[in-house]
Amino acid sequence: MQTQDLIEQRLQNIETMLLMQKTVFTFDEAAAYTGISKSYLYKLTSTGGIPCYKPSGKMLFFSRVELDQWLMQNRKATSEELEARANTILAVRGGRS
Repeated sequence: MQTQDLIEQRLQNIETMLLMQKTVFTFDEAAAYTGISKSYLYKLTSTGGIPCYKPSGKMLFFSRVELDQWLMQNRKATSEELEARANTILAVRGGRS
C-alpha cells in the first residue's frame, strides 16, 4: 500500500471516530453513519420512514440515538430462537390433545 493510501485511510478512521462522538448529525453525516445512500435517506425522510428534525424548515438533523434505534428495529430471530419458539408451541398444543 502506498504512503498516500495509508494517510487517507488513517484520516478516514479519524473522521469516523469523530463522527461517533456526535449526538446530532446533519443529513450527510447521517448518511455516512448509517451507510444509507443519500437518495434513499432523502426518500425515508420525505415519507416519514426515519426519525428526523427540521428546525429551520430547510436543513435536516438526526439524533444518533434515534438512528441507532431505527437501525436495530425488525430484528431477525436466530435459528435457535425459532426452534425454541416452535418447541414451545408444540408443547402447548401437545398438552391440549
